[in-house]
Amino acid sequence: MRLEAITAKLDQGIAELRAGTLDESALATIRDELIAAGNARQDLLYLQAAGTALDTQVIGMRTIIDGELSDGADDPDDWPYQTVLDAIRDGWRIIEFPSLALLLDESRTYAYGAEFVLEKIRSA
Repeated sequence: MRLEAITAKLDQGIAELRAGTLDESALATIRDELIAAGNARQDLLYLQAAGTALDTQVIGMRTIIDGELSDGADDPDDWPYQTVLDAIRDGWRIIEFPSLALLLDESRTYAYGAEFVLEKIRSA
């Protein structure tokens, strides 16, 4: 649960308290949602693309899901995403775009310049 959603739930509880309509079940619901938010897990998806456009072909990938590293299938045709846009459509959120500075001088590139880092937050 995002901070905005938590804040909205708490504000709703405060409004119900002021109106005299707050009951135990409403508080229990808020408590349970806050506990679930605290148990959220972050999964990461690293996609190396042929360029910086979201619809550029993915040329490499790595995932960290439940703390386990995976490079995915050996055959790129079997990867779950062929473009960064495919991953976004599946609910992944970009948390880091490629560093354009790394693309400026190929002789001094020390990393994949077109690497996107994406995340999914889910309940544990």
